[in-house]
Amino acid sequence: MNTYPSKLLENAVLELAKLPGIGRKSALRLALHLLRKDLPEVEAFGNAVIKMRKEIQYCNECHNISDAELCAICSSPKRDKTTICVVETTRDVMAIENTGQMNGVYHVLGGIISPMEGIGPEELTIESLISRVTDGEVKEILLALPTTIEGDTTNFYLFRKLKDFSLQVTTLARGVSIGDELEFTDEVTLGRSILNRTLYDGMFLKK
Repeated sequence: MNTYPSKLLENAVLELAKLPGIGRKSALRLALHLLRKDLPEVEAFGNAVIKMRKEIQYCNECHNISDAELCAICSSPKRDKTTICVVETTRDVMAIENTGQMNGVYHVLGGIISPMEGIGPEELTIESLISRVTDGEVKEILLALPTTIEGDTTNFYLFRKLKDFSLQVTTLARGVSIGDELEFTDEVTLGRSILNRTLYDGMFLKK
């Protein structure tokens, strides 16, 4: 059990330890680091976090994190609105954007179907995706979800929902290893997987 010389320090450590991947020892190091900083620096750090939490929005179109009602990608006239890349989280958008190989737009599901975790289709932004393709302008849906059982389950569900629309449903080439999360895949491999994407036919769940 840790004994702290200050209740204020202890409270700060307890809050920092709530962050993912941060244990008590790491939280203590961070708290002591902040304590050594000049007050304006610490205030700027705290204000940036508070401002982010209060003012950040989610794009009305794709559900990506945004500073406005429409994110920079959806509002850009240079992006190909006929191609929608479907991803699990904002982190995946960032990973794919870093490859420089996607000129379309995105749709962030906010998760993947996982009965074990109580996440069903209704918890995701699937209906919003279907609404986006009903006007007939979308020509391709690229399913860029994790190469896991849950990811393939979500792919198959989306494929069934989209199969009656006049568009192509594609998926990443399997240069991304089975079980990999996109955010941890190197940019070259992910970029090639986007360029070499293939038509999706639900084959991974038909076996």
